Amino acid sequence: MRRLFSRFLADQSGATAIEYCLIATGLSIVILAAVNGIGTTLNATFTSVNSSLK
Repeated sequence: MRRLFSRFLADQSGATAIEYCLIATGLSIVILAAVNGIGTTLNATFTSVNSSLK
């Protein structure tokens, strides 16, 4: 049992998966913020074009 526990503590394969998950989460937050900002700008542009056409 002691050997199994020490192997569990020495195993670092799960740490890599967690690091990749954190990187993916950070990238998705950055992409979401960028898309949200672009969406707001495009909405204002389309509103301006719509009012100009009327």
